[in-house]
Amino acid sequence: MAYKEHINEAVALLRKLISTPSVSRDETEAADILHDFMTDKGLSPTRVSNNVWAQSSRWNDDWPTILLNAHIDTVKPVAAWIRDPYTPSLEGDTLYGLGSNDCGGGLVSLLETFIIMDKQPRSFNLIYLASAEEEVSGKNGIECALPYLPPIAFAIVGEPTGMQPAVAEKGLMVIDATAHGKAGHAARNEGDNAIYRALKDIEWIAQWQFPKQTDMLGPVKNTVTIINAGTQHNVIPDTCTFTIDVRSNECYSNEEIFEFFQHHLSSELHARSFRLSSSRIELDHPFVRACIEEGLQPFGSPTLSDQALMRFPSLKLGPGESSRSHTADEYIKVSEIAHAVEMYVKLLGKMKGFGK
Repeated sequence: MAYKEHINEAVALLRKLISTPSVSRDETEAADILHDFMTDKGLSPTRVSNNVWAQSSRWNDDWPTILLNAHIDTVKPVAAWIRDPYTPSLEGDTLYGLGSNDCGGGLVSLLETFIIMDKQPRSFNLIYLASAEEEVSGKNGIECALPYLPPIAFAIVGEPTGMQPAVAEKGLMVIDATAHGKAGHAARNEGDNAIYRALKDIEWIAQWQFPKQTDMLGPVKNTVTIINAGTQHNVIPDTCTFTIDVRSNECYSNEEIFEFFQHHLSSELHARSFRLSSSRIELDHPFVRACIEEGLQPFGSPTLSDQALMRFPSLKLGPGESSRSHTADEYIKVSEIAHAVEMYVKLLGKMKGFGK
């Protein structure tokens, strides 16, 4: 196994992180662990809120900067866990524990890659950033750290992709809708049922498809996921609220989609945010070309990450599988971490002329 010491170090760090609860907005102890680890390795980490990062030691202001990013927070464990989610359990090649796959494997693999690459000749700067609140797209996550960083030319986001490059990612917009009617007695022919008004809009949403789509991301996906109405059985409801989950492709901005919905739906609409945009990196980007040279297969990802808040070229590439994320008895394989470190180093090695 190449980089055996680094792999063992990565697994030991990941086990420590698994045993430290770090649900979104409660990552302080995990951030402490990473800060201490980076300090012990001779790095000079900076911390804002629970975001921790380090810059490469041989810094050159004339070089472009590559960002290595993964998140430290986890979702809450689902009820179906058989194992203790906070007890790291290594069984053969498999390490079980909450956050092991999403995205602990990428977190520790990219950190060890940063340590290895910091000692190698190159023509670009490196920043390793462990970010907080990714699972909730929180304001105290990567969004509050990025203003402190120098300009970024390109980023690798260590989400679990089976170490295949996700060169495009769908955006997210959540819309809260309210259909308005008029209350009345259910026994009499009076009132204006808000549920029926909402159903007309929901039916339109279910049938409508935006015409523009791409090979990587396909169509925009609109899904009604929550609906609430009524106070008791004999009262015609005067309001009905429902929630629309919109997964945008790169053909439409969230603002464009929202404006279109406003024009076609009768319900009152409120977008929680427009900030989580779709992203795409060109296939002729040097890092993407390096991936293809190594036999990796670019694809489009339907799931959201901190990429949505990056206004510079980026892709997702990390150990583990997206299908394991947010599931009971989540796991990562040690061999996947080892492969990730080797592949990251190899791909970054192909970027030696990136800054020339």
